[in-house]
Amino acid sequence: MEVLSSRVLLRPTEPQLSRAFYGDVLGLAVYREFGPPEHRGVVYFVGNGLLEVSGQAEEPPHGLALWLQVRDVAAEHARLTAAGVTVTHPPQLEPWGLVEMWVEDPDGVRIVLVEVPQDHPLRRDSR
Repeated sequence: MEVLSSRVLLRPTEPQLSRAFYGDVLGLAVYREFGPPEHRGVVYFVGNGLLEVSGQAEEPPHGLALWLQVRDVAAEHARLTAAGVTVTHPPQLEPWGLVEMWVEDPDGVRIVLVEVPQDHPLRRDSR
């Protein structure tokens, strides 16, 4: 299989709330919008991937989590807390060496915000 493009598809129970959360609260940039205004789908940039928020589900998604690397988890913690986002796991240095914080979208989808410290192997050149 030769994959040319990909994206995560998220079908929220309340599309308007989810679009406001991802676009306004998290501040993700829009890649494209489609469909009629009353059933608008939005595709957001998420680093080197895409997140499509479209359609509507009867029940929240189960078992889905998003992992988003950010420059400064502490700054995002302050910003998101001020915006009223519930933080389910405050920023902390994990045993594997990454600083992580967990928040949830309106449907309870876990979003892991990760900061890779300067001295972490993910940043070092292995040559």
